[in-house]
Amino acid sequence: MNYQLLFEKYREQNLFGRYITNRHIEPLLETLKEHFEISVIGESVKMKPIYQVKIGSGKTKIYMWSQMHGNESTCTKALFDLFNFLKSDNPLANQLKKECTLLCIPIVNPDGAEAYTRVNTNEVDLNRDSVNLSQPESRLLRKVFDDFQPDFCFNLHDQRTIFAAGFEANPATVSFLAPSYNEACQINEVRLKAINIIVAMYSELQNLIPGQVGQFDDAFNINCIGDRFQSLNVPTILFEAGHFQNDYDREVTRKFIFVSYLSALSCIMNNEFIDDKSIEYFKIPQNNAVFFDFIYKNVKIIVDGVEKITNFAAHYKEVLANGKIEFEAKIVEIGALTGNFGHVEYDFQGELFENQKGKFPQLDQNADFLIGTHNKIVNGLLKK
Repeated sequence: MNYQLLFEKYREQNLFGRYITNRHIEPLLETLKEHFEISVIGESVKMKPIYQVKIGSGKTKIYMWSQMHGNESTCTKALFDLFNFLKSDNPLANQLKKECTLLCIPIVNPDGAEAYTRVNTNEVDLNRDSVNLSQPESRLLRKVFDDFQPDFCFNLHDQRTIFAAGFEANPATVSFLAPSYNEACQINEVRLKAINIIVAMYSELQNLIPGQVGQFDDAFNINCIGDRFQSLNVPTILFEAGHFQNDYDREVTRKFIFVSYLSALSCIMNNEFIDDKSIEYFKIPQNNAVFFDFIYKNVKIIVDGVEKITNFAAHYKEVLANGKIEFEAKIVEIGALTGNFGHVEYDFQGELFENQKGKFPQLDQNADFLIGTHNKIVNGLLKK
């Protein structure tokens, strides 16, 4: 089945960009009430409602949650694309609703979503709170797990633009992990089910973005929700939505997350997770932090009267302003940058750097400068 065509047909047009909050999803949840069970299941620290969407009536139970890190919204957008598909009469949608029951929390951390922060209002990372359960959002996530008793869990996140799939110049557009259940990172029957589903998603995505799917680090941390649920004998999969070329709004990446959802759900529904595919799983390239948003090569600088040639790099800093995310390029590293790549790279072949503060870059400066007489960099990009 062509999952890309399904995405184009059922994409939720009212969700766009990186800033997704309760305010954006509440009108959509209202329209979904005639199709699914929509309920408020708890509140955040700031008393914002936390919503649940229940879909289907099948015996296989799948628990999905997104935005426990408030500034990680790509998988949330893809959830609403999935909801649109599942409310249709497409044969696959009808079969999924018959065979499975999906319990989805679109935004676990509505306070963090509104403030565009990773943490909640109390500055706690909810993905490090699975044992202490110190926060109302963490307790709610665990209560739903205990009450629903899922057969599978999907833990939905975004990852930074720094990651490559392996050591080549291929951004990790989507990454997966079957979390470890113990310190030794062993494989048992539970973790193997998650591994096999990931291999099914990986195989599907290789047809669309070859070389741009990675495997997240599996170091064990019982405080992380995925490791905790895996240790409680429920196959759990971490989804990490990453960078696609020139896609800082993650509108292309959301398509690949949607494709991942459908290929995973189809795999589960058809019991295609039985065979041992761990060899294929461990062949998936590891995520490696080797990317910068910008690299500027072979730039002449003058420090204390001495000329030298260097390279330097910049990253975008995401800033919430007037209800939108703005990307501000900042200089973050200066040096050889051996083994690193830029999503955008410029080679200035020995031309001189200059900005208002001098003839050499400084860390945390805005990436606004001149190189030579004709090259003007504005917010990271060469202005044409």
